[in-house]
Amino acid sequence: MTDFLMRDDAPFGAKGWAAIDGVVTGVAKKLLVGRRFIELTGPLGIGVQTVPIFGVGVQGSVVQVTRRDFLTMRMIQQDFMLSALDIETAKAQGVGIEIGPAAAAAAACARAEDEMIFGALIGATGSKRVELSDWSEPGAALNDVVAATEALVDDGLFGPFALALSPALYARTQRVSRGMGRMVSKLIKDVVEGGMFRSPCLQADQGVVVSLGKHNIDLVVGQDLVTAYLGNEELDYRFRVLESLVLRIKRPGAICTLTR
Repeated sequence: MTDFLMRDDAPFGAKGWAAIDGVVTGVAKKLLVGRRFIELTGPLGIGVQTVPIFGVGVQGSVVQVTRRDFLTMRMIQQDFMLSALDIETAKAQGVGIEIGPAAAAAAACARAEDEMIFGALIGATGSKRVELSDWSEPGAALNDVVAATEALVDDGLFGPFALALSPALYARTQRVSRGMGRMVSKLIKDVVEGGMFRSPCLQADQGVVVSLGKHNIDLVVGQDLVTAYLGNEELDYRFRVLESLVLRIKRPGAICTLTR
């Protein structure tokens, strides 16, 4: 493990780290939504602080790179404490250390990552927009999603498409479509073959349809989610769950928001 994490100085050995790593990874996999449909690039290493981003356009009759810029990696982190008394008790009794604080820190980092991703998708300059209709009406949800995919197709984007919805909008798709005999969500999934997802990081009246592929959008990871040891504070020990990453939106037109 990289020296900057100082894991060898922690008050426990490989077994304790395995427990912490297991819960941090497990919590992240359960909670992270953006990574389920946005492709990853990396990890490139903690030392990578910026990554290039290129804009593609037409000059004359030739498609080429028309913009070159750099994005700064964002560091996401959350500290947690483990009690020296709890660690010594675990050693004396031959049981595992209490890893609840590590799980909570991982959950905070996962939430911060998705807030970054969905905030960038919803706020992307140059994205498309479809105004939400009343999803309590039969066929409204499917019609809005189809309208979003058609807006992307009209701009030369042919999918696969992924859909992310707020919990409130997602709940409205969990019913049988009148006259169709199928769940609304099943009908929508036929349109968004890249998947349909629910995220609490979206507001109640927000959804987003994305044309997938690294040529459109990718999530660049410097340091993937990992736990470092920071040292002791009085009789307790401080740790940090951290990651560095940035969402790289290469083609804003590959995004269509659903909102009022």
